[in-house]
Amino acid sequence: MLWMRHYGIINVVNSILNSIELNQTVTNLMVTARSDGYTHGYAECTQYVNDVLRVDWDNSRSATRGVHTSAAHSAAKTECNNLRLPVMDLVIVALQTDDFVA
Repeated sequence: MLWMRHYGIINVVNSILNSIELNQTVTNLMVTARSDGYTHGYAECTQYVNDVLRVDWDNSRSATRGVHTSAAHSAAKTECNNLRLPVMDLVIVALQTDDFVA
């Protein structure tokens, strides 16, 4: 049990945090969040310019026009919430044994 306390917990945590599935899901979530934030920020800025300057700002040529980033971000959040890491199955099996080192 002493080995598990000093070395095993660190290895278990590293296995979980360094899993490929977790890295890919978090990266996808970050990219979609950034895109969604940029799109909403640009729309808010355009609305602000229209209100303050009392002009009709034409944003038809902007890269964010007609882009539905909210759906992609919602899908990424759902994927992250429902993520199942294969390494967790190995951790559960290892924790059920009497000798963690073997």
